[in-house]
Amino acid sequence: MRRERRKRQAHGSHERWLVSYADFITLLFAFFVVLYASSKADQKKQQQVSQAIDSAFHSLGLFPDLSAKLSPAATASSASQPASPAAVAMAETLLSPAQVRDDLQRMQKSLEKALASQIAQHAVSIHMGPDGLVVSLREAGFFTSGSATPQPATLPVLRQVARYLGQTAYDVRIEGHTDNVPIHNQEFDSNWELSAARATRIARIFLATRAIAPGRLSASGYAEFHPVATNDTAAGRSENRRVDLVIRPRSQIDFAQSPAPAPQPAANPAWRKVTEP
Repeated sequence: MRRERRKRQAHGSHERWLVSYADFITLLFAFFVVLYASSKADQKKQQQVSQAIDSAFHSLGLFPDLSAKLSPAATASSASQPASPAAVAMAETLLSPAQVRDDLQRMQKSLEKALASQIAQHAVSIHMGPDGLVVSLREAGFFTSGSATPQPATLPVLRQVARYLGQTAYDVRIEGHTDNVPIHNQEFDSNWELSAARATRIARIFLATRAIAPGRLSASGYAEFHPVATNDTAAGRSENRRVDLVIRPRSQIDFAQSPAPAPQPAANPAWRKVTEP
């Protein structure tokens, strides 16, 4: 009887290791499940970062458009979306001031070709300023004297400019300017009000296109206190009555130090016609 009891006890003790082994296998399985879930989360974050970088560089035009390899539907949907704030921040942290300056100079050449007819009519001028690329919309080409409402014939051009700027990753500061001739009519009591109203009206037209994120736009009025020409002549006052579109990065870069590109001939066909939204 004692021998049989000892055999049973010995046999039972040999099978107890399975309990510890099963616990170990369970913990090991849970450990690898946690590792797998963590790796999937990291892949998702990496994909988001990769998409932000690709969007930033594509918006700045530094690399060729990779969306052409996608389906037409995917390309159309991506082209209709403005650059996101994440793409703007990513672009400015990865690009040097020289690269941003070169990209703005490429934009200047492109806009000069697109707005060749308006430039020839002295309704638009484009130059590199200390804060970025400046597109000046002269009053004679876009507004009636003393009014903040753009002329109806200029709306297609303004909307097309908005769509073009929406494909970039830069901020747009809209500045209203006047000459030093006092104004007092039924709508405005001062040049401050007129300049600010013109700037905000252009901003509203840009926002209506849904091409530019609202956070990238700002509008301000400077009245007659930032002239680009003398107010002693009619020609100088005409140049001072304008709305400037300042295309600029959020970081501070002195763009006036770079040489201006050679002027482009105005023989190229002007603006591509677009359908009214």
